Amino acid sequence: MPSVKEESAVYGVAAEYFGRVNYTGSADATLETLHALVSAHTRRIAFENVDSLLGRPVGDLGLEALVDKLVRRGRGGFCYEQNGLMGYVLEELGFRVDHISARVVSSNGADASLPAENHDALLVTVPSVEGRFLVDVGFGGPTPTAPLRFAAGTVQQTPHGAYKLLDHNGEYLLHAQVRDEWKPLYTFTTHRRPRIDLEVGCWYMSTHPTSLFVTALTAAIVTDDERYNLRGRNLTVHRREATEHIRLDGATEVLELLISRFGLALADSGDRGTLQARVSEVLDA
Repeated sequence: MPSVKEESAVYGVAAEYFGRVNYTGSADATLETLHALVSAHTRRIAFENVDSLLGRPVGDLGLEALVDKLVRRGRGGFCYEQNGLMGYVLEELGFRVDHISARVVSSNGADASLPAENHDALLVTVPSVEGRFLVDVGFGGPTPTAPLRFAAGTVQQTPHGAYKLLDHNGEYLLHAQVRDEWKPLYTFTTHRRPRIDLEVGCWYMSTHPTSLFVTALTAAIVTDDERYNLRGRNLTVHRREATEHIRLDGATEVLELLISRFGLALADSGDRGTLQARVSEVLDA
């Protein structure tokens, strides 16, 4: 017998979302539910930037727009879309959700200029549980596949690797363990960001001529024991024991993989020939 909370929740956004991510568990706002939803989301909704690559700005982070694209039309998205959708679902279930902005530092060398705050993540409060949790289902390749307790200095294991937070006078730095090395991912503060700030960042990332999402194709998803990361024609499969690098022949094979491995419903992406031509242009970007 489902609880009153479950009966009410599954008639809203959560009902459609649960079906999309193949989730059949409890709708109560518990830590167990939070873990299960992050796990289900990262396995079913791929990180991808097809719309931006095709010159379609992503500027509407409203509930209807995100549910329509990521749930009903079987597409994925990047951080603002992924964590935006997750935030709406968690709020409906009774979690408190704060959006934060982060500066991605994983690709910057020591002499790189200060990156913009162009990554969206969530700080989630679970009822009756002390502290908060960092939830980020939209960071692409190194996306944490479990909530991370907001506790600096502690190594935290997830199904796909270890993470840790470091505190530098109120600015936090998230690291991921890659083999035997700790790699910095992004810095952030706990300042809550309103939707208008997120939409400005989302528009910038989906339209700026130098943005990775405009100039290159990228996609990522996980299985129980693998990570699949695609950049142009180059596919990387990370497993616990080894990493495999695969170079795809061309745009046709890339599109087939986006559909079969990353689960993207690309019928709504316009003319197949237009999409294939655009992918051909960025195979090696």
